[in-house]
Amino acid sequence: MLAQDVMTRDPVTVPPSAPVSAVARLFADRGISGAPVVDADGRLLGIISEGDLVRRIAATTEAPRSRLVEFFTPAGRQAARFAREHGRTAQDVMTSDVATAEETTPLGSIAETMEARSIRRVPVLRDGRLVGIVSRADLLRALVQPAGEVSVDAPDERIRRDVQRAMRTQPWVDAYYIFHEVRDGVVSFHGWCRNEEVKRALRVLAEGVPGVKGVEVMVEKTPLPVIAP
Repeated sequence: MLAQDVMTRDPVTVPPSAPVSAVARLFADRGISGAPVVDADGRLLGIISEGDLVRRIAATTEAPRSRLVEFFTPAGRQAARFAREHGRTAQDVMTSDVATAEETTPLGSIAETMEARSIRRVPVLRDGRLVGIVSRADLLRALVQPAGEVSVDAPDERIRRDVQRAMRTQPWVDAYYIFHEVRDGVVSFHGWCRNEEVKRALRVLAEGVPGVKGVEVMVEKTPLPVIAP
């Protein structure tokens, strides 16, 4: 399978001038842990994640660094670190060294990149512009639904896509920790969520999709904050 087969085609993005506080609010509202930073033409500039925001907060409470360590640290690196730790906008604190893929990149290569770089998502580009993003959850879905198993025009596949689109419109969905499959018109949800109300909402959401014959919510409740891949 290729990146284009599983990627999220309308990922949440932020402009480079977005205030850090607004990005944090966006993550909390949408239940996501990272987003590509793109310019007005859709060109990828970097990725901002919860880790970047936490690093920004932690910098205000860190003890001063050793003068000896700073002496042997190149000035350019010190300047870059200062900007990331004290910046006020997405472009200041984002990670600019981003591993990317093309639509025709095999999923195996993307999985190897995620493993080697310890990252959770890989933007997909076409001529430098963002067209999608592949997360760890997308790779898991590829295992659940192997390539060629179901025609893209089959009823179950149509329902799966309709449910996925419906989930993306809801800010309460922990999209990267909840995934679904469809067999014979029955939608099954798997993964983790924050509370029982999410389970009920998932059932209601799926029941509203035409063609759904039944819903199984096999989502476990986690007592810890959900951090998406």
